[in-house]
Amino acid sequence: MAQKLAIYKKGETTPLATGDPSEKVSVTGLAAGTVVANGDYQAAVIDDTNAENPSGKVDVPGWTVLKKTEPELTNVKATATEDGADVTADVTNA
Repeated sequence: MAQKLAIYKKGETTPLATGDPSEKVSVTGLAAGTVVANGDYQAAVIDDTNAENPSGKVDVPGWTVLKKTEPELTNVKATATEDGADVTADVTNA
């Protein structure tokens, strides 16, 4: 049977995310700046039937959710037209 990495919210029995242990498994849907404490999430190895490895769950180290990088405008230019202007800009971090 294939093994999967499962991530659980602490105290819950249904994994919120599963995936190949050699790849990343993502926890998503948290607001920017959220501080997640050590053990708020737990990891376990499960099989195709979602049965947990006998070694059980281990705490995932805590982290702080990154804030989204806001786009920045550079090289803003305006070219006059007969009825206004055409504005252009370079956008970074979009």
